[in-house]
Amino acid sequence: MALHRTSRCLNPRVFRRLYSAAPSPAAKLNLPIDYKSTPLLHHTPSSLASIPDFPAAATSKRLNLFQAINSALRTALSTSDKVLLFGEDVAFGGVFRCSMDLQTEFGSDRVFNTPLTEQGIAGFAIGAAAEGMKPVAEIQFADYVFPAFDQIVNEAAKFRYREGGTGINVGGLVFRMPCGAVGHGALYHSQSPEALFAHIPGVRVVMPRSPSQAKGLLLSAIFEHNDPVVFLEPKILYRAAVEHVPSEYYTIPLSKAEVIKPGKDLTIISYGQPLYLCSAAIAAAEKAMPGVKVELIDLRTIYPWDRQTVLESVRKTGRAIVVHESMINYGVGAEVASTIQEGAFLRLEAPVKRVAGWSTHTGLSYEQFILPDVARIFDAIKGTLTY
Repeated sequence: MALHRTSRCLNPRVFRRLYSAAPSPAAKLNLPIDYKSTPLLHHTPSSLASIPDFPAAATSKRLNLFQAINSALRTALSTSDKVLLFGEDVAFGGVFRCSMDLQTEFGSDRVFNTPLTEQGIAGFAIGAAAEGMKPVAEIQFADYVFPAFDQIVNEAAKFRYREGGTGINVGGLVFRMPCGAVGHGALYHSQSPEALFAHIPGVRVVMPRSPSQAKGLLLSAIFEHNDPVVFLEPKILYRAAVEHVPSEYYTIPLSKAEVIKPGKDLTIISYGQPLYLCSAAIAAAEKAMPGVKVELIDLRTIYPWDRQTVLESVRKTGRAIVVHESMINYGVGAEVASTIQEGAFLRLEAPVKRVAGWSTHTGLSYEQFILPDVARIFDAIKGTLTY
């Protein structure tokens, strides 16, 4: 990151970033995302009909992300009495209100608070899943999951492998956790640890981008897989992203990426909240460079991820950028870039570019400088197309 120091003072206001020019002198790239107009959300019920994963002729309701999670949990608890929901403050609705009113509706034997022990929450969840239940365990913040890391990696992820031909598994076990930055989370409320879990075979890692995606992916995680799932929810989207969500039961398959926007000149691969930044950067780039069409892919499942969809796209476009909020070092982008290099090398017209969080802890004053933004993505698009 290039910085221009105008004084020796460490006040972040005296720093400015050096970026390529905006599409026009009057334009600004790093504007707040307009969630009311972004093409990534279903602003009208009619747009749901074109999505094959959604039920045909579905009724819908406008929900934000935390309401969609609540709807998915209510649907799951109604569908099977094996579903349990627990975690710190879950009975009261949770910090972000995702479990609001569920204990009142389903009782304290199925929706309940736990002691403040992430290791205990994970251990209890694994035991319940081993006995045939479908536990949905909430870790209050993704930053708090590390005491439970041993249980998830050494017990949950290895469970089905260790059981061999017995057929016993801990499918239906889901660890939900809010992740990512909101602008003022600092060291212990801003982390996105998906790359740590994505290293481990036997566990699926999922991050939805929107309310309708969250509901379908969460129901799929609970009911359709024999592997435990780490389900990461970008907390900045809990109230920001609002769209029409099908009211009926539906699932979205895990490990299947979605081509959100087709294109011919460049492929951008991302997931979670940065997809909105990518969409804004693409709009600016296509306006600045007439005729350019950029393809945008949402991984949805970070591991095991959909290599085929990504490789087919890059073989077509010849260029690729990977964008994620978590740190760039040893991150998801490195895995995707390496796979593209191995599987589409002869089609590449430029090096694969990564745009991600800088390799540093999230300091409160400098949070905006650490995360990827529209300007950085715009620069990456411009640089890759003109390489």
